[in-house]
Amino acid sequence: MADHTTRTAYTVESLLAVTVDVFNERGYDGTSMEDLSRAAGISKSSIYHHVRGKEELLRLAVGRALDGLFGILGEPAATEGPAVQRLEHVVRRTTEVLLAELPYVTLLLRVRGNTATEQWALERRREFDHRVSELVRAAVADGALRSDVDPRLATRLLFGMINSIVEWYRPGIRTADGVADTVVRLAFDGLRAV
Repeated sequence: MADHTTRTAYTVESLLAVTVDVFNERGYDGTSMEDLSRAAGISKSSIYHHVRGKEELLRLAVGRALDGLFGILGEPAATEGPAVQRLEHVVRRTTEVLLAELPYVTLLLRVRGNTATEQWALERRREFDHRVSELVRAAVADGALRSDVDPRLATRLLFGMINSIVEWYRPGIRTADGVADTVVRLAFDGLRAV
C-alpha cells in the first residue's frame, strides 16, 4: 500500500486514492474508518468533513470506474460505423480505462453486493455488459463475427480476459504499452497463425 501519511491537506480526490488502496488491500468489509484515518494520516473527523462515511467513499470510487466505462459507450467510435468496429473500439478502450484506473476498476471488480452501493455497482456493471452484448449481437447479425457463439457468453469471455489484467498487471513493473492492442488481436483474430 502506498504511504500517504506525509500529506497535510486532503481533498476528496486525494482521500479517495488512499481509500481505494486500503479497500483493495483489506477489502471493503474489513476496513474501518479508523483504518482509513490511519492510512491517510488524518483524524476521522477530517474524513467526515469530506464525506458522510465509508460507503460514500466506496460509491465515489466505484463510480469513478463506472463513469470511465460508460463514457466509452458514448464515444463517437462506439456509436458510429459497423458494429464490429464499434465493438473493437469498446474492447480496446475498456482495456485502456482499466489500465489507467487500475485501483478503481480493481475495487469495482471486487464488490459482491453486500451493501446498497455494491448492489448499485453490480447493476451498472450488468447494464454495461448488456450494452456490449448488444454490440456483439449486431456484429453477428452483420456477418462480421461467428454466429455459433452465444453473444452473452462471448461478452463474458471478453471481459473475463480484460478483467484478469487486474490480477497480474503492476504499473512500474510492466508497461501498459501494447496490452490493449494484444487484447483486441486475441479477441478478434485469435492465436492461430493464418
